[in-house]
Amino acid sequence: MSTTPSTDVTRAIERCRPEDVSPVALDAELLESTAPEYLRDLKRELNREGLFPARVTVTACFDEDCSLDTQQEADRIRGYVRAASFLGAGAVTVECDAVANPDKVRPALSACAERARREGLEFDVDGPIDPS
Repeated sequence: MSTTPSTDVTRAIERCRPEDVSPVALDAELLESTAPEYLRDLKRELNREGLFPARVTVTACFDEDCSLDTQQEADRIRGYVRAASFLGAGAVTVECDAVANPDKVRPALSACAERARREGLEFDVDGPIDPS
């Protein structure tokens, strides 16, 4: 739990003005890279096209009961969390069909969720496991 007090964002929200952009969900697998240079160019191009990256969707694979594989997949997801934050997205969704060992995967996803929270992103999992 954070010891930093929450700030009141009501005033900023009340003063928002609509923009003529279309929110889009980006498939993480279609991103050529998570390098800042690539993401900067992508963000610029999306802006030119009137598109806003509202969500980044990551397809994850946790079908092996192996701690190393689980950690590598969690690291990959964290990379996309960082990319989503860089792009200004508001959320990351992790999609997974199967989870071989929930006891190994749950803490890894929980750490990814915490990273997303620190970056100001919503984090949800579409699959047979809850990270909490």
